[in-house]
Amino acid sequence: MDSLSSLHLLTEAVRSAGTDIAPTYLEYIQVAFAIANDCGEAGRDDFLTLCSLSSKYDRKAAGKLFSNALKNGHDNVHIGTVFHLAELRGVKINAPSDDTRNSKVHSSSLPSHTHAREDESLAGNAPLSPLPTFDEHVHWPYPLEDIVKCGTSPAQHDILLLGSVITLGAAIGRNVRCAYGGKMISPCLQGFIVAPPAAGKGVLSLVRLLAEPIHDEIRTKVAESMECYHREKARYDALGKERRKAEIPVMPPNKMFLISGNNTGTGILQNLIDSGGTGLICESEADTISSAIGSEHGHWSDTMRKAFDHDRLSYNRRTDREYRETKKTYLSVLLSGTPAQVKPLIPTTENGLFSRQIFYYMPAINHWQNQFDRNDNNLEETFTAWGTEWKDRLKSITLKGLFTLRLTDGQKEEFNRIFSALFDRSGLANGSEMSSSVARLGINICRIMEVIALLRASEQGDIASSPYVSPDRNTAPDNLKDDIISLWDLTINPEDFHAVLSLTEGLYRHATHILSFLPATEVSSRGNADRDALVESMERCFTRTAFLQKAEEMGIKAETAATWLWRLQKNGLIESTKSKGNYRKPDRKG
Repeated sequence: MDSLSSLHLLTEAVRSAGTDIAPTYLEYIQVAFAIANDCGEAGRDDFLTLCSLSSKYDRKAAGKLFSNALKNGHDNVHIGTVFHLAELRGVKINAPSDDTRNSKVHSSSLPSHTHAREDESLAGNAPLSPLPTFDEHVHWPYPLEDIVKCGTSPAQHDILLLGSVITLGAAIGRNVRCAYGGKMISPCLQGFIVAPPAAGKGVLSLVRLLAEPIHDEIRTKVAESMECYHREKARYDALGKERRKAEIPVMPPNKMFLISGNNTGTGILQNLIDSGGTGLICESEADTISSAIGSEHGHWSDTMRKAFDHDRLSYNRRTDREYRETKKTYLSVLLSGTPAQVKPLIPTTENGLFSRQIFYYMPAINHWQNQFDRNDNNLEETFTAWGTEWKDRLKSITLKGLFTLRLTDGQKEEFNRIFSALFDRSGLANGSEMSSSVARLGINICRIMEVIALLRASEQGDIASSPYVSPDRNTAPDNLKDDIISLWDLTINPEDFHAVLSLTEGLYRHATHILSFLPATEVSSRGNADRDALVESMERCFTRTAFLQKAEEMGIKAETAATWLWRLQKNGLIESTKSKGNYRKPDRKG
């Protein structure tokens, strides 16, 4: 299909949609030069039709502009720009054939521009500008500090941190909490590490070893209970007619801590209820879960959403009409997979799973890494030792009772400032599509604080003697006198508070990139990580020239950057100054 035929298809699509694809003068000019360059005089009627959808349409002025474009064409603007502008406003047509791509049309700006970027992402390509990594100078409490050092790249450091926080937090769900939004929330997190093949995400398999000692101890006790049950059942069966006088042995619950992802939605529910509502799903390949749950996706989604909020889970066994439930759920999830594995598990942002996840996108490895630089250390043994140590420390924490994280008034104020600013910024950039993600990111940041605060408080041994722990404010004087304390107040020191809060921006940016893998719902044109990176790279005051130059350095097309600049100004994310071509970022509340 040639350029003119493609233009006819686009014009018809735009007219049917009734959409103005060139609302600003800059875009108006770009459309004129693009059509004039690639279609010549034959494209005049299409240009006038596209312009007629604007409330400012003046046929005579539009015709004069097109004639000028034919005479003084800009060779660097082609018809792909028109398709791109249409795509930004939600008008889509099928991509032209290879004949069109071989013409002067910019192939990267054809009508499937956004979908092309999505396909690249699904294949594992990172954003044009690298996503942010966490501050490497933070001193995390033991053992996180040592765990993070086992990574060989900033991204590996980050996923070891997130994976360890999720894994350790899964074990203390019943032991630490924080008041948030009128509810008590515990550190039960759901994380999804996304990376192209062989990008280094396999290091997460080490994190699972932190939980295996806890799981193994539970399974050993289950095995002992099952042996006892089978002996009692055999004795019962041997009673013959006397069985009616004896009590039927009850099979013990099949408790576990590590719940297999190669499961069904119902199976996960049964495992959770048997385990008193506490568990961790830790899978290095997300398709293990997406393949297993199959047609039960709705059940899986319902379980995950309820688990995030610690809600009651229940079901009826049809065979014996037995009703089973757990009144509080403390399930954590740690998954990793390729970009192509995101959509089968989370097909849309509308079902609520997307907003509940902590996402991290790892970039592809573009050079060989030395695999013999660890002094031949066996990291599996190291992580297993940390897991055994954590299991023992967890027992002493559990014996002390329940710890409630209490932020200071100043910490609450700072937390609210940052998330208020991020919520406003996200709404302007993405409509309401990321609003729930930002809201739940606040919950997840609080949960991470719980884990960090508890690890810091228990770092030196007896947690009750830590300066960050004190008896609950409502503890009876007699209990204090007799040292009978089961409720404790937990504080987080300023350094740890700010360290966790600093994760917010990075996690938000990673989530916006993962958003591009999923189909659009409420908005036809989303914000993305590349645009956020471009804006964040600019000084508070900058010029249009500097903005476009930086975009070029990042591999972003000039017309795309110009459109972003207009939208950013329109939505209040940047402001123009009195000097033409000069802009500034407005003061943020956070």
